[in-house]
Amino acid sequence: MANLKEIRGRISSISSTMQITRAMKMVSAAKLKKAQDAIVMLRPYSEKLQEIIQNVNSSSDPDQVSVYAQKREVKRVLFIAVTSNRGLAGAFNSSVVKELNNQFQNNSQYEVEVLTIGKKVYDAVRKSRSVFSNESSVYDNLSFDRISNITEGVMSGFREGKFDEVYLIYNKFINAATQEVITEQLLPISMAETEENHVETDYIFEPNRNEILDNLIPKSIKTQVFKAVLDSVASEHGARMTAMHKATDNAQALKNDLVIFYNKARQAAITNEILEIVSGAEALKNS
Repeated sequence: MANLKEIRGRISSISSTMQITRAMKMVSAAKLKKAQDAIVMLRPYSEKLQEIIQNVNSSSDPDQVSVYAQKREVKRVLFIAVTSNRGLAGAFNSSVVKELNNQFQNNSQYEVEVLTIGKKVYDAVRKSRSVFSNESSVYDNLSFDRISNITEGVMSGFREGKFDEVYLIYNKFINAATQEVITEQLLPISMAETEENHVETDYIFEPNRNEILDNLIPKSIKTQVFKAVLDSVASEHGARMTAMHKATDNAQALKNDLVIFYNKARQAAITNEILEIVSGAEALKNS
């Protein structure tokens, strides 16, 4: 049986851990509000932008397809995997790494490269896979301009034929307690096919259709990547808040068990001391 001093030390250590997990939960809860507002405001803009592109494309000449919508024989695939730079967020990072490994197996017939955003996914794949670029430093000062520069490099690689397909893998923010791992195609972009009973609308374009598409499509691609990163940031804070809440509850339960164990050990020690005193008194009396 552990001595009382050792048990007191363990209780004190668990209490300190509980203070840390409570503080981390509160910090994540405060950051979650800001991150949630950012992704909630961006989603309608991103969806509307894609809707406009599809509407404009539905009335365009089928022979004039954007370079970002051209489908070709798949030989090289790029995955953009988004995680965080820090852990202690439950299965937030490991779920992305697991999905990325599944995609590696499903696309084993192709040449596969990875663009990592987040140290956790970079550490997981850097020794076994070809890393196209590591952009983990983007979290130091996250902005649309920085994501735009990263995406521009990917778009340039697609135009030059370095990649035939590009996919995003990230955690989509549902709510503070729920995140969903998403794999979505970034390039080539999917254009809505015109249905047979679709009524064609006569649009007036200014300056012209091709120039509008040439400006909107790159912006839409960059916005899609930025949305994925913001989704991941909000999901990270939600996952960490949930994980720290559970860690605090588990620490409290462990502390309660140790307190009970400590009280029983102390009671046993007191009982033994009383028995020793009584036995000594009896021995003196008999002598």
